[in-house]
Amino acid sequence: MITTCIVLLIIGLIVLVVYSDIFVDASSSLSIKLKVPKILVALTIASFGTCAPELAISFNSIRTGNIDMTIANVIGSSIVNILLIVGLAAIVKPIKVKERTSKKELPILALITSTFFFLISDSLFKKGAINGLSRQDAIVLLCCFLIFILYIFIVVRKNKNDDKGKAKYTLKKSIILIIFSLLAIIIASDIVVDNAVLLASEIGISQKVIAMTVIVIGTSLPELIMTVESARKGEFDMAVGNIIGTNIFNICIVLGLPIAIYGGVSSGSFNIIDTTIVLLSALIFYFFGKSGKELSRREGILMVLVFIVYYTYVIISF
Repeated sequence: MITTCIVLLIIGLIVLVVYSDIFVDASSSLSIKLKVPKILVALTIASFGTCAPELAISFNSIRTGNIDMTIANVIGSSIVNILLIVGLAAIVKPIKVKERTSKKELPILALITSTFFFLISDSLFKKGAINGLSRQDAIVLLCCFLIFILYIFIVVRKNKNDDKGKAKYTLKKSIILIIFSLLAIIIASDIVVDNAVLLASEIGISQKVIAMTVIVIGTSLPELIMTVESARKGEFDMAVGNIIGTNIFNICIVLGLPIAIYGGVSSGSFNIIDTTIVLLSALIFYFFGKSGKELSRREGILMVLVFIVYYTYVIISF
């Protein structure tokens, strides 16, 4: 059993790397052919597509009453996406952040994350309260997402492409490759997560640790590989836009949509430290991206160190 899990894990990771590389090139070609900013493609197609594993897990978790898995899915992913993934990408190659991104997309992410923080942090306002989200809170998050979509439509209408370069693929081939590479990424991600959970269970790791580590980091593998590949290729808009769009989609849709449908959730497993780190990660992303218009290797190392400190606390507290 353990040998099979390890083999499937390796195969899944290889598929993730190969098809993430194809996806980045195809997305870049699509933006050039359609004459829209690359960050727009990253904010929509890339981020929404790679969130499919998280969305499926969120619906299944709420439907089966596994609330810890639902909340861990979004809190963990939001932290991992910024502190670990962006941090590693910046270490691989310093990430240039355009002025428009630092003035518009990053503030939108910070605002939505702040809204999420205040909605879920019930213990901050009432002593002894259990942190959670009501159906009304979920509707607020869905409204935030609608505002984000409105912003995207405004960007599309302006139709200003400030990303110059030669398209690697034709428009038709770009679309086909994006669809197939996304499917491959999602399937490979499922294979990696399923076998990682089985492997962890065989070794004897607790379900809570599995939720916050194996599941969360496993479902973030598409974002991890895609963002690092984008940074390595110098496709900085793809790298930054993918994470911004993913975190907004995670908070507003992956968590907001199932709660709006099934009703409120709460969990005593997540305290003010967990929710504060979610907010802190978004603020770090904003201020690091704004200062000097670049995420340096030093800043990337600092982000990864904050991630390590927090996850050390998570594992010890379990």
